Amino acid sequence: MSQKRDYYEVLGIAKSATKEEIKKAFHKLAHKYHPDKSSGDNDKFKEVSEAYSVLGDDKKRAEYDSYGRVFGGGGGAGGFGGGSAAGFDFSQFQEAFQQGGFDMGDIFSEFFASQAGVGRTRRGRDISIDLEISFKESVFGTKRTVLLAKTAVCEACQGSGATMGTDMITCDHCNGTGKVHESQNSFFGTITMVQPCRKCRGSGKIPKEKCVTCRGEGVYKKQEEIEIAVPAGIDGGEMMRLQGQGEAVSGGVSGDLYVKIHVQPDSRFKKDGPNLVTELSIKLSDALLGTSYKIVTLEGDETLEIPAGVTHGEMLKVKGKGVPVARGKRGDLFVKVRIQLPQKLSRSARTLIEKLKEEGI
Repeated sequence: MSQKRDYYEVLGIAKSATKEEIKKAFHKLAHKYHPDKSSGDNDKFKEVSEAYSVLGDDKKRAEYDSYGRVFGGGGGAGGFGGGSAAGFDFSQFQEAFQQGGFDMGDIFSEFFASQAGVGRTRRGRDISIDLEISFKESVFGTKRTVLLAKTAVCEACQGSGATMGTDMITCDHCNGTGKVHESQNSFFGTITMVQPCRKCRGSGKIPKEKCVTCRGEGVYKKQEEIEIAVPAGIDGGEMMRLQGQGEAVSGGVSGDLYVKIHVQPDSRFKKDGPNLVTELSIKLSDALLGTSYKIVTLEGDETLEIPAGVTHGEMLKVKGKGVPVARGKRGDLFVKVRIQLPQKLSRSARTLIEKLKEEGI
C-alpha cells in the first residue's frame, strides 16, 4: 500500500474501539478476503493484515495514534507486502487463520521439516521395553534374552532390497539424484520443497530385481531374539540403552532399544550404594556375653562374630560381601543388630535379673 489508508478505516472500526473489537473485525475481514477463498482479494487481505498488526499491538497502536506511523518496524513502516516482516505479529495471524480453517504452524513445520530432512541419514524408530529382575540379579548382574517383533534388516538381501547377484539401477523417479521438488500452495504463494525421493528413499538407486523376502524394501517385520547384559549394581528405575537394537529403516541406521529395569524387592536386604544392609535379631544374653551367629548372605551362609556388649541398632560389617564395583572390588555387608527383649520372665530369670540390677547392670 503505497498511499496508506487509515488503519481504523481499513478495519471499519472507530478510534475508540477496544482490543476485542479490533480482533473481531480483523477475523471477519481476514476470513472474507483470504486469497485461498473463491471470493478472496489478496490486496485487501494484505491491507487488513497490516492494519491489525499495528492496531492489535498496544505499543504500536499508541505510536500510530500519536504520530501516524510506527517507529518499532511494524506494518506502518514496511507492512506485510513491503518486503520486511520484522514488525509483523504472526501469532495474531496464526489465531485468525485457525478460526478460518488455516493453520500457519502446519505450513511452516511441514516446510522446515522437509527441508531439514534432505541430506540427513534416515533413522529407525526407537523401542522401549520393561524388564523385571530379582534383587540378587541387580547386585551381581545377569543376562536375559527377550523376543521382540520389530522391523529388521532383511538377511536375504543385506538391506539392499535387491535379489542377491542382481544390479542396482538408476531411479527413474528422481533420475538418480535421490531427491524431488514438490510444490505446495499457501497464503504466501507457491512454496517449493525438496524432499527425499520416495521410490529410492534418497539413494538414487533401485533394485533391477526386487528381493522376494522383503519385496524390495530392504527391511521387514520379524521376531528377533536380543540378549540384554544387565550390569552389576543396577538400581530399579534405571534405563539401559542398546544402540542399534531398535527398528531398522531402509537406507538408514537402526534406532535404539531402551530397557527400563524393575527390581523385585528382597525382604532381607537393602542396597546402600555399593553396600548391602540386613538385620539380625539376637538374645539379650548374647548381646551381653558375645557369641557367633550364622547369617544369610546373597552367596550363602556366613558366620558372624557378635562382640560382648553390642548395642541395639549397632552395625557390624562383613567385608567384601556387598555390591561388585570397578576393578573386581566389592562393597560390604552391614548387619544391623536387633536385641530381643523377653516379653515374660520366669521366677528364676527374674531373680537373676534383679541380682544383675544390684550389680549396676
